[in-house]
Amino acid sequence: MRSGHLGRWAAVMGALLLTGACTQATGLAGVSATSPGTAPVTGTPSVTATIPEPSPSIEHQAADQPPEGEDPVKVPPPKLSKYTYTFPVKGCKTTYQRKLLVLPKTTIWAGQGCAFVAPVDGVVDEVNIQNRWRPSTDAGADREGRFVTIVGDDGVRYLGGHLDSVADGVKPGVRVEAGRLLGRVGTSGNARETGPNLYFAISWKTGPAFWWVRRGMVKPWDYLDAWQSGNRTFSPREETLALRAKLGETPPCTVQCSPKKVSRPEKTDRPEPQPQSGDDDSPAVVTIGPSQAPLG
Repeated sequence: MRSGHLGRWAAVMGALLLTGACTQATGLAGVSATSPGTAPVTGTPSVTATIPEPSPSIEHQAADQPPEGEDPVKVPPPKLSKYTYTFPVKGCKTTYQRKLLVLPKTTIWAGQGCAFVAPVDGVVDEVNIQNRWRPSTDAGADREGRFVTIVGDDGVRYLGGHLDSVADGVKPGVRVEAGRLLGRVGTSGNARETGPNLYFAISWKTGPAFWWVRRGMVKPWDYLDAWQSGNRTFSPREETLALRAKLGETPPCTVQCSPKKVSRPEKTDRPEPQPQSGDDDSPAVVTIGPSQAPLG
């Protein structure tokens, strides 16, 4: 009996010893398993390492230090034709109309005496050295006053009117190069009531009797824009050919065709301009024949 109690007591003590060993390893509820030499961690840990500044964005880098560029590569404009053109007023500041008013022509505003030059290589066609326009009749054939026309190597006719004078040596049949002086900007013709300007028109060659064709058939401003600041090989040849084929060589006059009918003399503060010429025996308009020239 006594030996039985001793056996149970020994079993209980063994269990307690085993439980104590496990408790030191894992801990019991409410009992810390931390070694007494280790201080508990409390609060926010102190950071002693240096935190790098954020890298600037690409936009900030570009704003602060723009990348070094290189000189732009100049690319020549494409060659659109075999002809080379130049703006018809040289050495002066100009402005000009870019819309259709009465006729498909343009008024190039420039200072008195500015140079009117050949816009392309060609041959002088018509030369008018007389200023025969009068406000009392306002004849269409006289509106441009003194003028010069050339027929370019492209087959297109170019007119410069309202000239103050015609350059020496400019006569029908004379060969000219682009940029050759043909005359000086003025106020002859019906420009006498306005500032000096160049009446500039594009058409095809006809005889002097068909003066309305000479006054302008093709809108010129797109070509002037190109010759002045864009492509100097931009040619009106194709447009002129197409319009001539559509309308015919000598289409009828449709705008400003008849002079005014004057029943009594007009009262004006300014006297009527009288015909002027460098040579009284010279005809007003001199033209090179034949009356028609092919564009092709």
